Amino acid sequence: MDELPADQVRTLLAVIDEGTFDAAAAALHVTPSAISQRVKALEQRTGRVLLMRTKPVRATESGEVVVRFARQLARLERDARAELGMAEGLGPVRLPIAVNADSLATWFLPALTGVPQDPPVCFELHREDEGHATELLRDGRVMAAVTSQPVAVAGCTVRRLGLARYLPVASPEFAARHLRGETEWDLREAPVVVFDRLDLIQDEFVRMVTGQAGARASEVRHYVPTSEGFCDAAVAGLGWAMVPEAQAGPRLEAGKLVVIAPGRSLDVPLYWQQWKLDSPALATVARAVARAAEGALRQPAGAG
Repeated sequence: MDELPADQVRTLLAVIDEGTFDAAAAALHVTPSAISQRVKALEQRTGRVLLMRTKPVRATESGEVVVRFARQLARLERDARAELGMAEGLGPVRLPIAVNADSLATWFLPALTGVPQDPPVCFELHREDEGHATELLRDGRVMAAVTSQPVAVAGCTVRRLGLARYLPVASPEFAARHLRGETEWDLREAPVVVFDRLDLIQDEFVRMVTGQAGARASEVRHYVPTSEGFCDAAVAGLGWAMVPEAQAGPRLEAGKLVVIAPGRSLDVPLYWQQWKLDSPALATVARAVARAAEGALRQPAGAG
């Protein structure tokens, strides 16, 4: 492949970030025609279609490779200028990170408060299911992610954070009404609260307690796509749910929730994946996240 001109690479990134050629032109202070010419020149140079001309535009699989390169190039350039004392006018450091809703609602935000703000760091958080966060790493939309995937995405490093424990809970009234017999079988019939259609943890728990590979929770499903709202839905008696231990604890102590399968829980392993970049800001965030996770998540037996 021929050399990738920096101006063309930056232009492609601007088009992806801004969503349209016109918006990218305004951001880069050039004409839309200039944007179009640069993108076409880059596509000719790579011999690949890099953009799908939709609204907003989307990167093709090849385009995602170039976008990821563009973000890494911008990050390295910024860090180099900062080390050379040329940081004036650069603005705050921007770090896009993918993180699941439950981590956001419990331990992740306190981790960010431990990140020094000299120079200032702006966090751009993308809420994404822990099983799918690596997709944002692959297409270059984020520089780091909390994920359940232990295998590093190409160009990334991976570090184990710990285990997020989920407890099967329901309101006392719901449990008395719906879970009166053998709990493992009742769970397949009782209404259930689900975060969204990517949330499979309730089904996974039913398969675990029944020992049946094809078992699922009830088709009577209430979708509540916010972490606090999800927990509140269980308290309100809409259905049973798998709630993070940190969120369930205070409500269990207050008698608003009860554990419906005593001694049973489900642990989800969490990992930190990030680009392989010698970036001081990214390294600082990684250390802060690891410290917070060590205190908030369960650590596997024998973990160092």
